[in-house]
Amino acid sequence: MKKAIVSMMVGAVFATSGAAYAAGEMGNMDMSSGAMKSGAANSAMSHGEVKKVDMSTGKMTIKHGPLENLGMEGMTMAFKVKDPAMLSQVKVGDKIDFVAEEVNGALTVTKLEKK
Repeated sequence: MKKAIVSMMVGAVFATSGAAYAAGEMGNMDMSSGAMKSGAANSAMSHGEVKKVDMSTGKMTIKHGPLENLGMEGMTMAFKVKDPAMLSQVKVGDKIDFVAEEVNGALTVTKLEKK
């Protein structure tokens, strides 16, 4: 029984020292470039087709592919728009590239490019 306890304690020491070593090594990494940038994932453009434009609610309905930055599958759904002027840039049937983000709890189109 004593050997089992000693073995567990030695294993715990090695496990925690390895984690501490790895954490220390990562402390010197530059996380400010490439995909690790916080804005990089949010700026990925998604593709879609405008299905409805509703000026009175400030929303547009988009049939879209996957929204990778939000972890969503492709579907058709309504989005708020960051700038109401975006609604006048598109009409039903237009193919678009866009960025959707969660803004104050609502899915919102923050960037829009007509194809």
